[in-house]
Amino acid sequence: MTVERVERRLAAIFAADVEGYSRLMGADEVSTLRNLTQRRAILDGLIASFRGRIVNTGGDSVLAEFGSAVDAVQCAVEGQAALGAANVGLSPNLHMNFRIGIHVGDVMVKAGDLFGDSVNIAARLQTIATAGGVCVSGITHDQVRKILPFVFTDLGLQQVKNIDEPVRAFAVCAKGDFVITDDTTASVTLALPDKPSIAVLPFQNMSGDPEQEYFADGMVEDIITALSRFKSLFVIARNSSFTYKGKAVDIKQVARDLGVRYVLEGSVRKSANRIRITGQLIDAASGAHLWADRYDGALDDVFKLQDQIAASVVGAIVPSLAQAEIERAKRKPINSLDAYDYYLRGLAAHWQYTKSDNEKAIALFERSAALDPQFAPAQSALSATLSSRWGWEWSANPADDAARSISCANIALRLGRHDPLVLAQSATSLVICGDEVELADGFFEDAIRLNPNELNGWMWGGLAKVLLGKHQHAIEYLQRALRVSPLDPRVFFAQDILGLAHFFLGNYEEGLSCAVAASLHHSNYAPALRTAMACNALLGKIEDARRLWGLVALLSPSDRVSTQKQRTKYRREEDRVKLDEAYRSAGMPE
Repeated sequence: MTVERVERRLAAIFAADVEGYSRLMGADEVSTLRNLTQRRAILDGLIASFRGRIVNTGGDSVLAEFGSAVDAVQCAVEGQAALGAANVGLSPNLHMNFRIGIHVGDVMVKAGDLFGDSVNIAARLQTIATAGGVCVSGITHDQVRKILPFVFTDLGLQQVKNIDEPVRAFAVCAKGDFVITDDTTASVTLALPDKPSIAVLPFQNMSGDPEQEYFADGMVEDIITALSRFKSLFVIARNSSFTYKGKAVDIKQVARDLGVRYVLEGSVRKSANRIRITGQLIDAASGAHLWADRYDGALDDVFKLQDQIAASVVGAIVPSLAQAEIERAKRKPINSLDAYDYYLRGLAAHWQYTKSDNEKAIALFERSAALDPQFAPAQSALSATLSSRWGWEWSANPADDAARSISCANIALRLGRHDPLVLAQSATSLVICGDEVELADGFFEDAIRLNPNELNGWMWGGLAKVLLGKHQHAIEYLQRALRVSPLDPRVFFAQDILGLAHFFLGNYEEGLSCAVAASLHHSNYAPALRTAMACNALLGKIEDARRLWGLVALLSPSDRVSTQKQRTKYRREEDRVKLDEAYRSAGMPE
């Protein structure tokens, strides 16, 4: 007798239904069905955007599975916000509020459907949730509590139907449900998340051409999608932001309604075959404009233009958000700082790239990691700062700093394997301090796949490609780095590495130009001076190369051809030989 093999897998199970659905149908079947169809479109779209799969539906209920508890819970919270906002303008007796339950566990799969206790537990948790609320199991809570910026209320052990053991339950976002109970209120007042939070409002069509509505809406959706890839940001979903489309808005009220600190708004204006986009980023609490810009383009290829503008906007506002958060952390009293505040202050110090500021940054990141040992960005930032101390030759004990940098990188990778910033920062330390170029190259590719706008992935991934001898590929990486975040204070690293890639390809003039640009950003960055020195040497400008060697020797007195060979491991022997030849020509001792 053959026993049928049952497929099993671990999944985050998401169960939702409408509170009081029978009552609503009894009162008005037509309106209830119409409203349910609209709400399902919102919920189904969000489930798909968070990489979920709808397993089953029945009447007012939805059962979905996610590969990640984080995706499931974030989808639930954003879904409740969007569903609650959809009640605006309806009379109270027509309000439709969902309850959502989430559990992580083993499930059986047959013909695409899911079975087992885990499915039952999620369904039972849904019945415990309040109308407009989210209820998760203890297992789910443990997986997301340090990652997502939500408040959880412990509901204790719950004895649920057909499950032998009691289930620990937690209510999510206990600061307020997402139920709309007043026609004049768009949503309850939500507490701000612990990380920078932003809503991107629909851009206003100033041209009077209805065709531009599609262009503007598509561009805003692209911006929201790109921002959502940054794990360090809390981004309001499109369905919530677009409830304000076509309305005159008060930015401060929008921020209160959606529970965000920052709001991006803009406009679209068409003239003949040209289009102009304006955008501005606003700190809702103060009303201050943190960034504003405009973009002009031809409508020959609207999709390409849409992508270019979205990428440019994201590349400009992410550094602006980071700087605004740093300034906010600096203003907080020292006795009220938490792990995230110490992390932000550490970034501010680290990005100065001086010996004294590097020491401050290390101490701040250590404090952040001590306050929250599960906070992966603090560990990866500490790894990067120790790597900087080693790389800039500020270290009293280089071997210890290198070993500790690698240790922190491995801790960060264990805690935040799916955070693109953590991946890229940790991989950088593995390249610089650990000579794990091939391993790091894969991590950089993972980071870029998770977030195509992650500067560190493109920039330091470019260094990995140079070390591997893939110089043309490196140039593509580094040009992308300079495009995705042109205002970032760290772009001089990308310019220097780009110069090095050109050097190895024999493009000495281009390499020199890039190295000089990097030096203008940071005059004490020895690697950029070395790159310029090497390019000059192979251009035959020996006098200029020797002058640059004099500057390098002041910054790095221990520089020798042999020590440089030990510090940077090029995988292709011909690359190492070429660089050594250039260094010797410039006057660097053996």
